[in-house]
Parts: sequence; structure tokens; C-alpha cells
Amino acid sequence: MQKKLFIILYILAVILLVAGCSQQNNPADKAPLVKTLQVSINNSSNANKYPGTVHGRYESNLSFQVGGKILHRNVNIGDTVHAGDVLMLIDSKDVVQQVNQSDANVDAAHSNLSLAKSNLSRYKQLYSQNAVAKSTLDQYQNTYDSALSSYQQAVAQALEQHNSLSYTNLRANADGVITAINAEAGQVVSAGQTILTLVQSNELEVQANIPENQINNIAAGQHVTVSFWALSNISCDGIIREISPIADSSTRTYLVKISLPNPPNTLKLGMTANIIYKNNSTESAKNQYIIPLSAIYQTNNIPKVWIVNKDNTVSLKNVQVETFKDNYIKVSGINEGEIIVTAGVQKLHEGEKIRISASAPGDNT
Repeated sequence: MQKKLFIILYILAVILLVAGCSQQNNPADKAPLVKTLQVSINNSSNANKYPGTVHGRYESNLSFQVGGKILHRNVNIGDTVHAGDVLMLIDSKDVVQQVNQSDANVDAAHSNLSLAKSNLSRYKQLYSQNAVAKSTLDQYQNTYDSALSSYQQAVAQALEQHNSLSYTNLRANADGVITAINAEAGQVVSAGQTILTLVQSNELEVQANIPENQINNIAAGQHVTVSFWALSNISCDGIIREISPIADSSTRTYLVKISLPNPPNTLKLGMTANIIYKNNSTESAKNQYIIPLSAIYQTNNIPKVWIVNKDNTVSLKNVQVETFKDNYIKVSGINEGEIIVTAGVQKLHEGEKIRISASAPGDNT
């Protein structure tokens, strides 16, 4: 009898244990998991998109001011340099010889000037004593004036030659990046020949080619959105700085330069950019956005979307359907910057708190 009672108690204990585990494995329902999309100009049906390239606004072709043989090259393509850095050095022997020659010419001119001054002083004294004619004095005055001019010319030429001595060092004129090198050590270059190209990296811009049928939709000073292929989910504001007045003869496109007031810190020269802007035409003034068809939640034949609020709750918003194609639909009634639910719309309720899934490629959460 005691053995049967022990078995019954054992079975009851097992049942209670299983029931407890079952309760632990069934916690309160979690907030529904959804996918979202942030409405942006990328989704706008009125937006035009064109590729571009990142450039430096200021580009300098550097050259020596004197000719000679290059002795050293201190930089490579892609090096970052600072104003005043020595980039290349040419042989200064010929320039030094010219400096020595100019200094010798100054000494000779100064000697002639001293002699002319001494003779002029002596003949002025003789003239005052009526010992020489006025014409003789005039000749010595002219000799002195000529000697003075020769001396001043020799001094100016000497200063120029001394300046040339400093021109044997090719220095960076500003902070920037070396983007091209056109000469190597051992090569003889002439004055004014382009040796290096330096792009100032303190002010970047994007250059894009816009087709002629779109050129009237943009204007200088217009704000555009610029994104970068190498920098995922990073975009910045751009301002159209310059529009070429003449189309390229072969491509029939206009070169447009866009300044970047606040570029991303990781932006580099040569990166591929994507320029997005809205049409200025009245017909396109109404904000229309292309969103996934799965974002539409329909009640009583009224299309709506779920808007995600700052506290991660959702609320319905009416939209107007313009057109649809494949799995996408063009709607109006939503605003740029709003976050909408694109997957899981059928299981949501007004004011319900949600969880947002990790971003899928192309989604903005």
C-alpha cells in the first residue's frame, strides 16, 4: 500500500514539474517584428538621379621656375602634403654659378660708380674755380649717371638670381593630395613644365554630366542630395555651384559642379557619387513616392500605411494611390523622413508597439 502511494506521489510531482516548465516556455507575447522604410528623395517619383565623381575644387599644376636636372622626388601619388613641403629638388649648381656671376657684376658696377662719383666731385670743384668748361663737367655728370644706372641694374639682377636659388626647391603651395607625377629623378626639366598635380583636399566637390533635356530643371544655388557608392547609407547636402554654358560636343551633356559644405569624413577623391534632385516643373510639384506594394494596408477600400512614431508605436495614415507596377506602388500623402512599415502590416493594431528587424539591403530603418 505504501509502495502504491509513493508511486502516485511521484507521478504527481512529475506532472507539476512539467507544468512549470511549460509555463516558463510560454512567456507573454512579444511586440510584432516588422520591416520598415524611411521615405526619402530616393523614393520620390519626381527625383532625377545621375552619377558623378568626387573632385577637389582647386587643382594646381606645379612646376619649377627655373630649369635643371631633378635630383630628388620626395612624394608619391596619393601622398598627403602640407603647404611649404619640399616635393622635388633640382640641381642648383648652374643657378649658384649664375648667382656668383651676378654678385661679381654688382662689385664691378659699384667700383665704376665709385670712380665716376670721385671724378664728378673733382671736376665740380675745378668748374667752380673756372678751370674747366661746362661741357667737360656735363660729360662727367653723364658718366656718373650711367654708372649709377648700371649699378642699380646689377643689384636688381643679383636679387633675381638669389631668388632663383630658392626656386630649385619645388614646394607645395597648399595642403592637399598629390594626384599626378610627370617627371622623375634624373630627368632634365625646363622652367614652367608641369611636374606635379596637387589637389587641395580642404574643399571637395562632385562633378556630374547632366543631359541637355534635363539642364533646365536645375539652377545654380539649388540644393541636391548626394550619396556615395562606397559609403553605404551615407548622404549629404550639395549645392550646385557651376553649370557649364556649353554642352559637350560628343555626349551632349553639361558639366555641373556641386559643392559639398559638410562632406563625410571618410570621403575620398575619385569616389563615385550619385546626385539626386527633384524637378522644378509645376507638374511634378506634388510629392509622390514609390514604395513596396506590401506597405499598403487597406480598410474599407481606403489605402493606408502604418507610420512608425518616435516611441516605436504605429499609427495609420491615408494615402492616395497614383499608379502601380510589379511589386511597387506610387503614392502621395506621405512625407519625406517618415518611416513606414513594409512587411508585417496585417498583424498590426493602432498604437501598438513594434520591433524593427535588421535592415535589409536598400532599406532605411
